[in-house]
Amino acid sequence: MSEKLTIDELAAFCKRKGFVYPSGEIYGSLAGFWDFGPLGAEMKNNIKKAWWKFHVHQREDMVGIDGAIITNPKVWEASGHVANFVDIAVVCKKCKHKMKIDKHELGKARCEKCGGELESRGEFNPMFTTNVGPIQDDAVKAYLRPETAQLIFTNFKAVQEVSRLKLPFGIAQMGKAFRNEISPREFIFRCREFEQMEIEYFIKKGMKCPYIDELGDNTISVFSEEMQKTGKKPKEMKIKDALKQGIIKTDWHAYWLALELSWFVLLGARPEKFRARQHSKEEKSHYASDTWDLEYEFPMGWRELQGFADRGDFDLKQHETHSKKSMEINDLEVGKVLPHVVCEPSLGVERAFLVFMFEAYEYDKKRENVVLHLSPRIAPYKAGVFPLISKGAVLEMSREVYRDLLDSFPVLFDKSGSIGRRYARNDEMGTPYCITIDEESLKDKSVTIRERDTTKQIRVKATTVKEILRKLIRDELEFEEAGKPV
Repeated sequence: MSEKLTIDELAAFCKRKGFVYPSGEIYGSLAGFWDFGPLGAEMKNNIKKAWWKFHVHQREDMVGIDGAIITNPKVWEASGHVANFVDIAVVCKKCKHKMKIDKHELGKARCEKCGGELESRGEFNPMFTTNVGPIQDDAVKAYLRPETAQLIFTNFKAVQEVSRLKLPFGIAQMGKAFRNEISPREFIFRCREFEQMEIEYFIKKGMKCPYIDELGDNTISVFSEEMQKTGKKPKEMKIKDALKQGIIKTDWHAYWLALELSWFVLLGARPEKFRARQHSKEEKSHYASDTWDLEYEFPMGWRELQGFADRGDFDLKQHETHSKKSMEINDLEVGKVLPHVVCEPSLGVERAFLVFMFEAYEYDKKRENVVLHLSPRIAPYKAGVFPLISKGAVLEMSREVYRDLLDSFPVLFDKSGSIGRRYARNDEMGTPYCITIDEESLKDKSVTIRERDTTKQIRVKATTVKEILRKLIRDELEFEEAGKPV
């Protein structure tokens, strides 16, 4: 593999190690659909758990829902997706590559592969359709949801009442979404089936952000609409300064951009690989008054990672109009109010997965194998347990250590091959700690723990392993302070 990992090389690595496979590959697969293997399923679930803990469990102003994938089609008529969720299908006149563009790009965009001129093949709506009901004549045409936001809005009032939430507050949701992309590409970056982690955050119109003091000195490369139109380069600056200078216009956008950047950094990403880009007037969604994207510098260039749209009261008003049911709630200060969505941090799970994989991947020339420097919080397995002798008392003690850890962490047990080969396998899997049991362990009741990133080793009592691992994973303990250096 090259020094700078490409998206195709990462795809090959993910397939080889059991992170991600093309779906139904024995039949030739189907573009835009992917299956997550043993390691990928664990890591994906860890990403979702980390997101839910950070955004829901650790906040007083947030609750979550889990909405249906297929719902009453009137939801998508009211939201504007049936009429306005439209892309333009184009084909390159030179290389015949198929792709989609937004309406505002017609006549301006060029082929992403060869730079050739594009020919329009007309509009299409990327929503998947299906029939609800077994008898075709009686079946109702419905849609697989293209986003997770709308059932937050349709359930908004019921959720607010049962949770007794007061403005400002948010409703979060994780789940599958589907878009019939004309040209799925770049591994799992652009899929036809994907997962979203999304928040709709509700306020009274004009309400100031009470958390603005939490911005601190978070710094990011800012790329405003004005910078883009005048040919200026993005500017590295503190998010609070971008707010003071009016580049970021609302305190809520500044707050959520800083918060989401901090979540990625908390899980091991480098802040210099991110930027905040404002949507131009032409590319904003039909419901948005202002939108910013948190972008990441992938090997294939800067790409949208997470969107932050100011939707105003568009969605609640649309559902109020179409359903003939009030979406207003009672506020202690102003009485009945139709809340505004000031920000909707919307993140694709697969795109977050790619970020953490690119950030973690390193080919270590000294070890002559790949090392995945994944945060212990999202690594598929937290530790591997290795007996140096694969029989007798050493094996039995190793099994005891393994069983003791299983109720607290996902842990691997591996007794085959040399210890060096076992270390290398787990380095490639991203396992942060490896625990070895030897003949000396039978005498002193101690084990050796090896740290993945530094290969340093410490000796600790077997009875303390679980608590030491817990503290290491939570960053509550420095590795070299956890035991006696070996």
